[in-house]
Amino acid sequence: MAMSGPSGGGGDPTQDDGAVFSEINITPLTDIFLVLLIIFMVTSSVIVNQGAGTKAGLKVNLPQGGQSDVNAAGTDLAVAVLADGQLVLGGAVVSAEELKQAFIDTKAKSPDTLVIVQADEGVPHGKVVEVMELAKAAGLGQLAIGVRDVSGR
Repeated sequence: MAMSGPSGGGGDPTQDDGAVFSEINITPLTDIFLVLLIIFMVTSSVIVNQGAGTKAGLKVNLPQGGQSDVNAAGTDLAVAVLADGQLVLGGAVVSAEELKQAFIDTKAKSPDTLVIVQADEGVPHGKVVEVMELAKAAGLGQLAIGVRDVSGR
């Protein structure tokens, strides 16, 4: 009489069902890494969008200048002009009308507010002047242009 294996049929009697797997299944590991990647991507974009003023996390390539004598205070208003001409105020992209309204609101709260324009090196001069004219039209006369310190500080 023939004896059958634990599988109940004419299987290979040398194959044991309780054997240890010698291969690693990387599918769950890959799934975990993909989920973590998505979480980090979403988190980093939220962090960049929540920044305010000069700490907005936006890369503006400022032109080099002399020793920096203007330091941003808590009441100062920093406006960034990106290389593509977009205006950024408080970490959010705004239109010219929204910027003008922000200048008017700031003038009402604190008339001595200093407006710091941080424009990328590639931004045309006319765009910087446009931002400065919006500030002057709202009654904010203290203007400064943000530059990189030559000493690299």
